[in-house]
Amino acid sequence: MSVILQTSKGNLVIDLFTKQAPTESKNFIKLCKAKYYNFAPFYNIQKDFIVELGDPLYPINKTGCSAWGLSDPSRGKSFKTSQNKLPKNRIGAVSLITQSDNTDPDERFATSIFTITLKDIEDRNVLKNNVVFGQVTEGFEILEAINNAYLDDDHSPLQDIRVHHTYILEDPFDDIEGLAIPPQSPEPTAEQLSTVKLADIEDIDLDEEEELTEERFKERQNREADSKALTLEIIGDLPSAEVKPMENVLFVCKLNPLTRDEDLEIIFSRFGKIISCEVMKDKSTGDSLQYAFIEYEEKKSCEAAYFKMDGVLIDDRRIHVDFSQSVSRLSEAWRNETNAKREKKHGGSTSDTSRNYRDRDYNRHGSSRGPYRSGQSSESRHGERYKSGEERSRDERYRSGRHGDGSRRDERYRDDRYKNDRERDHRHRSERHRSERERDSYHSSSHRHGGHHRDRY
Repeated sequence: MSVILQTSKGNLVIDLFTKQAPTESKNFIKLCKAKYYNFAPFYNIQKDFIVELGDPLYPINKTGCSAWGLSDPSRGKSFKTSQNKLPKNRIGAVSLITQSDNTDPDERFATSIFTITLKDIEDRNVLKNNVVFGQVTEGFEILEAINNAYLDDDHSPLQDIRVHHTYILEDPFDDIEGLAIPPQSPEPTAEQLSTVKLADIEDIDLDEEEELTEERFKERQNREADSKALTLEIIGDLPSAEVKPMENVLFVCKLNPLTRDEDLEIIFSRFGKIISCEVMKDKSTGDSLQYAFIEYEEKKSCEAAYFKMDGVLIDDRRIHVDFSQSVSRLSEAWRNETNAKREKKHGGSTSDTSRNYRDRDYNRHGSSRGPYRSGQSSESRHGERYKSGEERSRDERYRSGRHGDGSRRDERYRDDRYKNDRERDHRHRSERHRSERERDSYHSSSHRHGGHHRDRY
């Protein structure tokens, strides 16, 4: 069971341990349902430790009130709690602050005051008197923002951080008799407004010269959207600037990376026949991008899945479901149809056309090596790799081009090769003459000493 706390920093999603802490969970759910926490401040922030809240009239009132005390003031503000083995030192742990009874120190009582652990704590017994009943599953960046807030000497944030709304996704408990449930979130009372130090939401002047009303702001947004759509139509990315997304396609995000197409299709198929279900993946790695598109055969099936599946846990992840705003499928179908018409008009596919151009260029520029003959291997020709028309044309231009002095490249190449051959021949002749001189010198020396060296031995 989950509850959403909408704060001035963002939304905190809290999953409740209704089996391990049933009384504490019921107290929290009923207080949220009665909108008791609305406008309640985060008033005690212990950096890298906990944040404390739970009384909407703090600092006028600091004790809070339980759901049973709210329904019947004669019963007192607190209720009896019992300890459990849920971890208290984990980041995001939500626990009630308890007080001992004067008559029996072993009994602990709590009201509406609770804490949220801001960081993982090594000491497991540091919150031994607290009773855990929930765990933050989404909104850890909100906890980080609260942890880094600027504080005064009393560990209270200089700028108010408050709970604005509470949403109950499911209530498994029976109603408490006498507990008033308002039809909508009430406005802050005058007494609550008197506790404001520095408003958590400040009006931002978006236009210094002219006040920007909500209607004008929406008009500006629509005008910018129309301009962007028209640009996409001009460049050929959209079939029309007025194109609208399909009404039978759902967008599902916040998926577990392990969730597969087949798993998602089985879960969503109970609402109607599914045409396609695709979890989007990274093209290079193949990893899940954690969002998917589900296309139903009928619009009513899509609407039923939207109302029933938003916020549901799938593979330990609370998914978000919305109607798809993407028109990529429509644009892709339009582009494919347009390309098919162009190919039909010009005769043959795009690949055939490019091959015809390549062969034509080859015949025109490659005539020095003979015409291209059908049946000849395209992989090799005279022991060389087959080149496209553009590559062969470039090679031919290189061979037939001229240098700045007017000499042809092939002529200069022939002259350079002839020069190298002459130098090589001259070097060989010099080496041969030197060896002949050394041999003659050797023989003359042998004769002066009475014959060959071998005769001397």
